[in-house]
Amino acid sequence: MRNHGETFTLQQCAPLRGGYGKNCTNATGRFRRDSLALTAKIRAAKAPGKPYFRRSKESRFDLRYSSQRTGILGGSFNPAHGGHRRITQFAIQSLGLDQAWWLVSPGNPLKPRKGMAPLTARLKSAEMHARRARILPTAIERQLRTRYTVDTLRALQQRYPKREFVWLMGSDNLAQFHRWKHWRTIARTMPIAVIARPGYNEEAMTSPAMAWFRRHRVSAASFRKRGQWSAPALVFMRFDPDPRSATAIRRERADWADQYRDATVRDRLTFRQIRSREDA
Repeated sequence: MRNHGETFTLQQCAPLRGGYGKNCTNATGRFRRDSLALTAKIRAAKAPGKPYFRRSKESRFDLRYSSQRTGILGGSFNPAHGGHRRITQFAIQSLGLDQAWWLVSPGNPLKPRKGMAPLTARLKSAEMHARRARILPTAIERQLRTRYTVDTLRALQQRYPKREFVWLMGSDNLAQFHRWKHWRTIARTMPIAVIARPGYNEEAMTSPAMAWFRRHRVSAASFRKRGQWSAPALVFMRFDPDPRSATAIRRERADWADQYRDATVRDRLTFRQIRSREDA
């Protein structure tokens, strides 16, 4: 490959972000870069009268500037399984979402640490079950350093101000939602969609949180047609029950996380690597 009279190998040259020009390093390690000014002149010659503006890094790569309706499903994912995928895809379709994020929690304050697999193993299992779907697993809470859901949701709204979020959870979580830290603040932060789970629906419908939510209930159809979401709002969705559970998987395969013992995972939302030895 030639660039300004010097020869470089394919491994030594990489395209610049945006596709204009190349970055190259010669044998002595010196860094060379094509002139963006030259690129501007070429574009100006092809399209006279149209100024050349280099797009900012944020507008090209940062999800903070993407306006999409996004569902958030939080949990331990210990491990993730097909049931998580199925209920998420059902929520995406029912609510008209563009995407859903799985928040793989570094540590759930309501669950014991005993029996909890490393974060890398849980995130890796989530990525395996999110393949070829509009689902993005992430451990962003680790970067945000938030422990409780109320703090995480506030941080996400500040970090991604153009996104419209809806919190997704199962009816088992609604049954104990009144025990969550500042649960009313969570309800006023973003809409909540509850997905029915076998054995928990009756307890969820008679919970203190449901009594508070009763006057804020909306149907999935009307929620999907809303031009702009508002909170508090609660959507209760029913679909064919899925018997799969992480507890049953751990009972059958207690060593399921061993296959990811030395795994290194790159978070698809934060683009940061998480190594097994760095697990908190």
